[in-house]
Amino acid sequence: MEPVAVAHADWLGEALGIELSEPSALPLTRRLYRALRAWIQAGRLASGSRLPSSRRLARELGVGRNTVLDAIDQLVAEGFLLTRPGAGTFVADLPFGGVETPPEASPEKAASVSLSARGERLLRACGASQGHHEAFPPGVPALDRFPRELWQRLLRRHQRRLPEAWLDYRAEGGVAALREALCDYLRLSRSVRCRPEQVLVVQGAQQGFELVARLLGDPGDAVWMEEPGYGGARACFDAAGLEAVPVPVDGEGLDPGRVPAGHAAPRLIYVTPSHQYPSGVTMSLARRLALLEAAERHGAWIVEDDYDSEFRYGQRPVAALQGLAEAARVIYVGTLSKVLYPGLRLGYLVLPEALVEPFRRANARLHREAQYPVQAALAEFIAAGHFARHVRRMRDCYRRRQALLRRALAPAVARGLTLSEGQAGMHLVAWLDDLDLEATLVERGAAHGITLSPLSSHYLEAPGRPGLVLGYAGTRDDEILRAGCWLAEAWLSRGEAAASG
Repeated sequence: MEPVAVAHADWLGEALGIELSEPSALPLTRRLYRALRAWIQAGRLASGSRLPSSRRLARELGVGRNTVLDAIDQLVAEGFLLTRPGAGTFVADLPFGGVETPPEASPEKAASVSLSARGERLLRACGASQGHHEAFPPGVPALDRFPRELWQRLLRRHQRRLPEAWLDYRAEGGVAALREALCDYLRLSRSVRCRPEQVLVVQGAQQGFELVARLLGDPGDAVWMEEPGYGGARACFDAAGLEAVPVPVDGEGLDPGRVPAGHAAPRLIYVTPSHQYPSGVTMSLARRLALLEAAERHGAWIVEDDYDSEFRYGQRPVAALQGLAEAARVIYVGTLSKVLYPGLRLGYLVLPEALVEPFRRANARLHREAQYPVQAALAEFIAAGHFARHVRRMRDCYRRRQALLRRALAPAVARGLTLSEGQAGMHLVAWLDDLDLEATLVERGAAHGITLSPLSSHYLEAPGRPGLVLGYAGTRDDEILRAGCWLAEAWLSRGEAAASG
């Protein structure tokens, strides 16, 4: 039986109840007959749909069973319905009718819809929608290498063990076992100072940024942003009405000594110190200490986005900014979208003691805690060592995939194309000298099924430096070679027609 047929049995009683509640002088049997016949002719009850039993329909409508039987018998006699002994009553296979769909809105009417000023700013930050391409979307991990069968077993186990308490509203900051596992991991691998109580599990880093913006910033407050920087965080802060102040990034990371004049003291400072996005540089110790001092002096909160620090190649991991000083004004933001998979929709904040309770309460009110079985499965995934093994495998995979991309781009590099160092992370930057070339390559890449993220779009202030952000982690080996060779040829031809081949 088709799924749609089962669905009709669930809503038919309620829908007919609405019809029969309208004032009418006709007998109930006649009204029920007319309603069912009209729906069949219009296609609202599709051919093959099974009706609820006469007893169930009478009970849901609050009428006698004979009222329902009389209407159904008439429709059977006329050929609109048919009965199958032992199976039930079904809509006959008839040639007329079709599912009614509302007319499409005209472009003029759609264009007349007005959004709020914040909504308009948010949409500008979102950019244009693009189709999915395997090469080279930034921030996408190797989904083909995720241990899906193992993960499914863990999920099924914790779904079966679902405690009744997890069906209720909760405000504990996440499953205790996951907060403990994350705390142990962060203390050992990232030198983060924390206790499990300071970990707040959220539905992705973006939700964490939104909480920070709402609870710690008022409209008009300044937030220092890396220039260039991550557009996702910028969109959250902008939607909250904060004023983004671009602070230049150089080879040592964000430089607090080069803040543009004329801005108020910051309320928030957003940084990606371990692997700056998108340039890929690591913030030096001197800059980290200077940033901590600036935050203390201004009474600002540092938002440390540590989005892909697990992946470093040929050098030791750098300790988190959060762990450099006792009682530092740092909110550490982590995500599992990069190390596991984006659809997991889990991230976390490590909060200073004074912020734990207000953030936990606000998160429970605004977003509601969720996915407890998933959180429990993830806690076991980490505690059993699967997480660490997966990270090691992905580190090797991404090192190899970066090497493949460099090999594909080697002809262009030999002729002057400059790539970022790539000592960490999941993407490379190809630096360009011309904004027109950047736009041309992005457009032609899309036509070849290749995502080329323009570096200039990561700048708050136009025009921004031209370049391409090339995510290689989620691109399969053969596709890296195909798309990389195309890009090398396109760059060598400087966007001429020869690149289209």
